[in-house]
Formats: sequence, C-alpha cells, structure tokens
Amino acid sequence: MFDVIVIGGGPAGLTAALYCGRAGLSCMVLEKMFFGGQMLKTSEIDNYPGAPNIEDTFAFSETLRAQAEAFGAEFKMEEVVSVSHENGVQTVKTAEGEYRTKTAILATGAKPKKLGVPGEEAYSGRGVSYCATCDGAFFRGKTVAVVGGGDTALEDAVYLSAMCETVYLIHRRDAFRASKILVERAKKADNIKFVLNRNVTEVKGDGKLVTGVCLDSEEVLPVSAVFFAVGTVPESEWLKGFAKTDENGAVLSDERFMTNVPGVFVAGDLRKKALRQVITACADGAECAHQALRFLMEND
Repeated sequence: MFDVIVIGGGPAGLTAALYCGRAGLSCMVLEKMFFGGQMLKTSEIDNYPGAPNIEDTFAFSETLRAQAEAFGAEFKMEEVVSVSHENGVQTVKTAEGEYRTKTAILATGAKPKKLGVPGEEAYSGRGVSYCATCDGAFFRGKTVAVVGGGDTALEDAVYLSAMCETVYLIHRRDAFRASKILVERAKKADNIKFVLNRNVTEVKGDGKLVTGVCLDSEEVLPVSAVFFAVGTVPESEWLKGFAKTDENGAVLSDERFMTNVPGVFVAGDLRKKALRQVITACADGAECAHQALRFLMEND
C-alpha cells in the first residue's frame, strides 16, 4: 500500500513525486512510455524561470526524475489501464498487475490533436508527423510543411528550418496565436515560407510516402513531410467512468486540485485550465503533492 501513486511521468508527475518524497510519503510513479512527457518533443525551453536556455530537454527531465528518486520515489514503466475507488483506497491496474494506494495523482498529460483530413492516418509515420524533434532529421535537406499557428507550430518551423531546404508554415488565419518572439524568429529564417489563410484539406502520397498537401481542395503543395501542430487533447480516455471531465476530456478539479473522487488529484495538461506550460505543470505537481499530504493527515 502506497501513500501516493502518481500516474504519468511528465513534468507534473515528476514534480509531484519530488514533493511527495520530500514530505516523507511512500510514492511510486507509473509511466507507459518515457519520463519527460511532451516537453521532450520540443528542441529547447527558454521560458522556465532561472533556466533561460534548456537545450537538452531529455537531460532536464532526467534531472527531475533523479531528484525525486533521491527522496525515495519509485519508478516503473507500466501503462495504467484503469483506476477504481473503494473504501478510501485506490486500486491502480496496469498491464502487468495492480497496486493499492491511499491517494493518487493523475498526470497523464495530453497528446497531439489530429486534423482529421484524408490521408492523415494513411501516411502517419510515412511523412505525417506530430513531433518535429522526433522525426525532423529524417527529412534533412528536403521540403516540408508545418501546419498550425501556436507556439508549437512556430517552434517546429524554426527547428526544421535548420535542417530542411524549405519549410512551409501553413496557417488557416493571417495572425498567429504564438508568442511574438517565436513569430519574429520564424520571419528571420529565409527558408520558412508563410502560407496564410489556407487550410490543409488532404495529405497526398504515392501509396508509400507523402508527396504533398492539398490546400483548400485546389492547390497541391509538393512536400516530403507534413508536421501537424494544431493543438492537443487530454489523455483521459482511460478515466471514463472514474474521474469527471469536461466536453474536451480535461479532468475537472476543485480548488484543492481534487477530482470528484476523494483522495484523487489531477495535475498538468490533463487538468482543465487556461495555461499549459512546463512551469504550470510543475506548479500543479507541487500543489497536488501538498494536497495529498493534507488529505492523508486529515483522514489518518
């Protein structure tokens, strides 16, 4: 029986584990893929207070994990398939077994949103990507497209411009949601071509690989790859029937970060909130750890 089980190993989950360990709570983190979460998909972080230029996000996430481990947190690579609550105890089931805990912190984050156009699924992994830092190197020296208008899209375009011959930045509007500094960086890159007020309506291919994208069902833009950066959706499908969510799948919580289930808290991009950044995820994790400790003290 653990005091706390943290589900998800991104910045929210890792920070929660660090604070739980420092508080003397027995804590385990369960992560299905890799520790670090979505921040591993960015090439650098320049807005984390006190660390203005984090270029190695893998090393940064490993530092977070090591800090938590130093205070006694345990880590396992297992995918959680369900959580249930009975008599004040949470039972966390994975593909390998099950664990019991007095409290739980949900921190599974979010996943890239799909545009839902023809050819997107068919060419996924064959020129369609949702992670420029993961797949960009496969298209070195080639012409690619980035679709989106937020921070991720602009970051991806700048990152790809350093290795690709031409990067088309396609956005359905003529103004960007991204921060001004990112837009200016993109404008300074000679090989980033802005394609504004246009919509990608189809991904074209030769049956094996991507060959282009169709714009507004009229023009075909020849590219070897298309990187979609059109937002994210919470990783909450596995919580259906357990924790309440909004219409978009974001988990609802009160001012103590507690869900509708007593002793179950939510942190990071999985939680319904306005700003989703590494710093806010870390803050959520610290808050959840504090509230879990408070809950355990009140219900001892």
